[in-house]
Amino acid sequence: MATDREEEQEARQQGPQRSSQPRRRYSRRPSRKRCAFCQDKALKITYKRADLLQNYLTDRGRILPRRATGTCAKHQRELAEAIKRARYLAMLPYTAEHIRRV
Repeated sequence: MATDREEEQEARQQGPQRSSQPRRRYSRRPSRKRCAFCQDKALKITYKRADLLQNYLTDRGRILPRRATGTCAKHQRELAEAIKRARYLAMLPYTAEHIRRV
């Protein structure tokens, strides 16, 4: 009869037990979006460009986060400030209810 210790040693020598299920393959995460303002230096953030700022708002009028837009921290702060100024001047809506229905 083999002792418990001998059985453990034999199990280690045989290697890990494999299950009958195939191994999962993990895919790579998609690469991060690059900041459009860092790539194109001519593209300036200003409250006057409501058409540009509209791209960084949801349909409900909320500011999109960095992880959704791919902007860097510096330009995200500038975007938020410009959007808030444009809202104050009624160039952009505060909420979905403020959007004009044409």
